Amino acid sequence: MADFPTPLHIGIAGAGLAGRSLAWRLARAGCKVSLFDARQRGDLATASQTAAAMLSPLAELAVSDDEVFELGMRSMLLWPKWIGELAGEGGAESVYFRQQGTLVVAHTPDKASLEQFSRQLHHKLPAASQAQVQRLDAAGLAQLEPALAGRFGGGLYLQGEGQLANDQWMAALGVELDRLGVAWHEGQLVESIDSQRIECAEQSHKFNMTVDARGTGSKAAWPQLRGVRGEVLRVHCVGVELQRPVRLMHPRYQLYVAPRPGHEFVVGATELESEDNGPVTVRSVLELASALYSLHPAFGEARVLRMSAALRPALDDHRPAIVLRDGVWHINGLYRHGYLCAPALVDDLAHKLMDRP
Repeated sequence: MADFPTPLHIGIAGAGLAGRSLAWRLARAGCKVSLFDARQRGDLATASQTAAAMLSPLAELAVSDDEVFELGMRSMLLWPKWIGELAGEGGAESVYFRQQGTLVVAHTPDKASLEQFSRQLHHKLPAASQAQVQRLDAAGLAQLEPALAGRFGGGLYLQGEGQLANDQWMAALGVELDRLGVAWHEGQLVESIDSQRIECAEQSHKFNMTVDARGTGSKAAWPQLRGVRGEVLRVHCVGVELQRPVRLMHPRYQLYVAPRPGHEFVVGATELESEDNGPVTVRSVLELASALYSLHPAFGEARVLRMSAALRPALDDHRPAIVLRDGVWHINGLYRHGYLCAPALVDDLAHKLMDRP
């Protein structure tokens, strides 16, 4: 442990996925933690809440690199451990988590997109992970996902991938942080941050160490950050039962459908190089809804529960990063890989802050 007063007092700016998870790990380890965020904890218009939370290290390797893949594989081991720990402490009995793989399919006119995806994946996957990608014929697909029987000629099964309910995870963390005595300054915009001080609401708070986890809110301190717009729909449909996330390949986009408890589904595909943080566009709704209907016609009767858009923080190389700059630790750039990579990144930063090997 570093030579600081006991308990170590750490201030964290930003209560999104990274900031909230880090606060929990530090408080659980005995640190005194203060958390600051410009939004209220229940605000849904955030990158952490505007996500399908698919844990897909294999699928994402087709559009990312080895670093993201390794972080994702480490996180796949940490997620069930963390959810179990939180449940044991009384905070996560209701966090939905499944690890039943991912299906990747394409309609007949779009089979070339599926084949290209398959080639990219096999080219980039380490030899030890190749067996996790299984090619399915129509019968194999129907056996794994009966709702899709007769709708596709086959597909890919990415074994070992998973998903969780991000809204439940974030809410459970909030309950546990309160139980652990974390000082949570909600609805307070951070005005400045340095190595031992966070200023907000015309007050100055002093710490042993500070962390900036504000996502796109950190652009002034990290000019290379940019926002990438993501849009999702949440729908309710009693006519479809899916056991695992499904990705539908298309030349212009990849639709993903992630099932949730209670016949709910999170649907997304759009990723726009735009820092417009406004509501979901009509074009996006039409594209998402039509692709969803093409996956299964029963989705035509689905009820739209929520449409949401948010900016995902990204760096030029699309890799998440932990850096120490002017005495302040920064964790940022999680882009589209937030839930995939967060546990490994948070674990790394927690150990750095507590100076443990």
